[in-house]
Amino acid sequence: MTAALAADPGSPEPADAAAAKEIPPGSSPWQLARRELRRRPAVRVSLCVVLLFVLMAATAPWLGALGGWSPDEFDKSAIDPYLGGQPLGSFGGISSEHWLGVEPVTGRDLFARVVHGAQVSLLIAFAATAIVVVTGTAAGIAAGYFGGRTDTVLSRLMDLTMSFPSLIFMIAMLSVAKDVNRIVLMTVVIGVFGWPGVARVVRGQALSLKHREYVDAARVGGSSSWRILTRDILPGVSGPVIAYTTLLIPGMISTEAALSYLGVGVRPPTPSWGQMIAESVAFYETDPMYFVIPSLFLFLAVLAFTLLGDALRDILDPRGGRT
Repeated sequence: MTAALAADPGSPEPADAAAAKEIPPGSSPWQLARRELRRRPAVRVSLCVVLLFVLMAATAPWLGALGGWSPDEFDKSAIDPYLGGQPLGSFGGISSEHWLGVEPVTGRDLFARVVHGAQVSLLIAFAATAIVVVTGTAAGIAAGYFGGRTDTVLSRLMDLTMSFPSLIFMIAMLSVAKDVNRIVLMTVVIGVFGWPGVARVVRGQALSLKHREYVDAARVGGSSSWRILTRDILPGVSGPVIAYTTLLIPGMISTEAALSYLGVGVRPPTPSWGQMIAESVAFYETDPMYFVIPSLFLFLAVLAFTLLGDALRDILDPRGGRT
């Protein structure tokens, strides 16, 4: 019966076999990622949104100049002084002169502040993620490959860092520090507490890879530990690291926004999405657009990065993505 089914050309083909036929042999992870991303419409939309936000952050000064207003420029003619500084016109003062409206009381252009806020938020998120990924990857590879005392020390350091009340320490540290560059300080503080998650993922991969045949062959052939780590181990953990990196970014964006919302992050007049949301709380009844616009940009950025990260995790690290 089994042989007949196998020989019958009209019998349905298993889904796994059909999917395997679509993947050419020898495909690299990046080729597989591109092929899978093209097949998922939601991921394509998320990728476009991510690229749009990155482009907006990179060209924030030019976009602000295109709108005709700087993020710190007041426009008293756009607000009504007899109504507590409420924006003139409907929907928060949206007009051909102010594309997303203006802030109450100050009259600052929301479009200019939103695009400059994207630059600040994404800069902190990307820089903090880079610190996390580099530190976590180095620690994870060292712990997994060398083992022994190195693994013990690094693993205990991971446990200690993960058990530390990071949010409370961030708030305390940022509250105490006064005359420092807030963007640099936030980047370092956020990055310091994020690396153990990456390190644990990489450590598990390195423990598996160091016993592979090609690693044993390189070791027997006289290759140094540094060469084995960079030529054999690191490429093997690159897929999970890339997927984990994409999932880290939305968390970093949210952390920066939360700290700025609490008043210990980026300080005025430097714009930030979290700071704008905090300032808009007092006006959500009289000028809801002031609250909606930065919240919408923050929501779209976090959602797009999360969907893209989930897709990359399923593609590049399918075993780690399974529950």
